[in-house]
Amino acid sequence: MLSKKALGISPSSTMAIDSKAKGMKSKGIDVVSFGAGEPDFDTPPHIREAAIRAINEGYTRYTPAAGMPELREAICKKLQGDNGLDYEPAQIVVSNGAKHSLYNVMVTLLNPGDEVLVPKPYWVSYPEMVRLADGIPVPVESREENLFKVTAADLEKVCTQKCKALIINSPSNPTGQIYSIEELQEIARFCVDRGIYIVTDEIYEKLIYSGSQHFSIASLSNEIKELTIVVNGASKSFAMTGWRIGYTASNTAIAKVMANIQSHTSSNPNSIAQKAVVAALQGPQESIEEMRLAFDERRRFMFRRVSEIPCLSAVEPLGAFYIFVGMAEVIGKHYHGTAITDSDNFAYLLLENHKVAVVPGTGFGSPNHMRLSFATSLENIAKGLDRIEAFLEELA
Repeated sequence: MLSKKALGISPSSTMAIDSKAKGMKSKGIDVVSFGAGEPDFDTPPHIREAAIRAINEGYTRYTPAAGMPELREAICKKLQGDNGLDYEPAQIVVSNGAKHSLYNVMVTLLNPGDEVLVPKPYWVSYPEMVRLADGIPVPVESREENLFKVTAADLEKVCTQKCKALIINSPSNPTGQIYSIEELQEIARFCVDRGIYIVTDEIYEKLIYSGSQHFSIASLSNEIKELTIVVNGASKSFAMTGWRIGYTASNTAIAKVMANIQSHTSSNPNSIAQKAVVAALQGPQESIEEMRLAFDERRRFMFRRVSEIPCLSAVEPLGAFYIFVGMAEVIGKHYHGTAITDSDNFAYLLLENHKVAVVPGTGFGSPNHMRLSFATSLENIAKGLDRIEAFLEELA
């Protein structure tokens, strides 16, 4: 029999829907996909050129397991300049994407039975990573009227003596919401008082809109910084999802353990990709703003259009590139005799019959929602939303 723990892990719903949509497209089917969690822009030229240069110069061998010194120094400068955080290179661990970084964090922090507070709706992989590390994910209910953000009072309701860590994701996947500095201060006090670690996933920090501002909770005080593991990477900011470079910043003891773990599992991240990320961090940053402005235009269009469609609702996202769409009014309706029971079979019926791929909210802990990505062209967004509206008009 295979590992019970491994068999208990659910597949990624975001990857599953994206894979099915790509399979249909490969057969020539005209599918509009709102599933992808990646920018639809090319990696900027100067970054690609740095990778080619690294290949031509023979930079194709092992680096230190935690990442090459040049990159770790560049990350330290980025954290200081962007987030007001002072770290030494020894406190940085570079991994194969932010997802790998998050898994390293869980394996490092958790003992069997330790609990991790996971605010809902959550990114689909958080609970599964906790389980893989023998921890227990504890969902924390949020309220739509509070823009899906949790408070210290919400955390207090479910926090026990077994609680080891809290995951914060701001800007959020899937809701696109951002915690204010006041909200973070309240959460920081809660965690410091109880000695709870904070895992802060800041992968979308550069993609913010409407004058919003990103704050890293680790920057609030030395006390909270000591308890915080910052997770970030190059994927979203520099359109480098396939390059697979993420990183953590933490206290030295945590960083050392993560580096040790990585040395026995994946060893070092791709050497060529590391060189490319050095160029990304040290080179021109204009591409980030160009991408952000394009996403902002799509965001405003998608939010306005979704708000016009009967039976759907949404809270305006202020970061990332997703809209979390409420569809409670759809549940219980029928599509040509088939009952819609949750967002899972809604998504299946929509894809099969109207050729639109959306991500069901079930994997995010919210079965009456779906996630739409606006990391696609305005033309695709308009066409896809028209198809969704036509699908809804067929419901009885």
